[in-house]
Amino acid sequence: MGAVSVLVVDDEPATREAVAEALEIEGYAVALAADGAEALHSVAARPPDAIVLDVLMPRMDGLAFCRRLRSLGDRTPILVLTARGTVEDRVGGLDAGADDYLAKPFALQELLARLRALLRRAYPEDGDAPAFADLTLDPQARRGRRGGRLIQFSQTEFALLELLVRNAGHVLTREVIMDRVWGYDFGPGSNSVEVYIRYVRRKLEADGERRLVHTVRGLGYRLALE
Repeated sequence: MGAVSVLVVDDEPATREAVAEALEIEGYAVALAADGAEALHSVAARPPDAIVLDVLMPRMDGLAFCRRLRSLGDRTPILVLTARGTVEDRVGGLDAGADDYLAKPFALQELLARLRALLRRAYPEDGDAPAFADLTLDPQARRGRRGGRLIQFSQTEFALLELLVRNAGHVLTREVIMDRVWGYDFGPGSNSVEVYIRYVRRKLEADGERRLVHTVRGLGYRLALE
């Protein structure tokens, strides 16, 4: 098996080259692009295993690139880099299809750690299929089955649901979910967990099935038959 490939997309040459050098030292195969349009061509020509992406770029910015890639059905994990660090900006990036978010300036070691976590979630090792009641998950394909119905999830939706399934019956606090799914806490003003809980419920209950994901008021969320 060859080296894990990463596409680095940033219009600032110094940032692009610094990130590329750090990745190459760690053994990654690196491709470079200066904006979203160039990145789309690169992905089509040689699909990477992961993408490190700046937001503010000419021609096609990072969020437009995310939305376009996801609209094509591409689920390659994306780590967004940006000088904007507000909760609204982070949520905007995640809603556009990014899987994680790192504010500039950042430490290269943190970038590498977040990338490793993204890759672990996106390409889990072969193992048992997590299941609860009539729900079975397929970590390799990031999809599930509810009875006979096939359900496709985004990477973040699947990570959230898999966490709940593997901890079925236990209450998971908002802070625990933030840490395990996103790798950090957006703060008390963010509703990211609530938004993704709604996304997951909508997919699990699309045919009127019984609710599995329950809100435990004041505490968090629990997967259970109630």
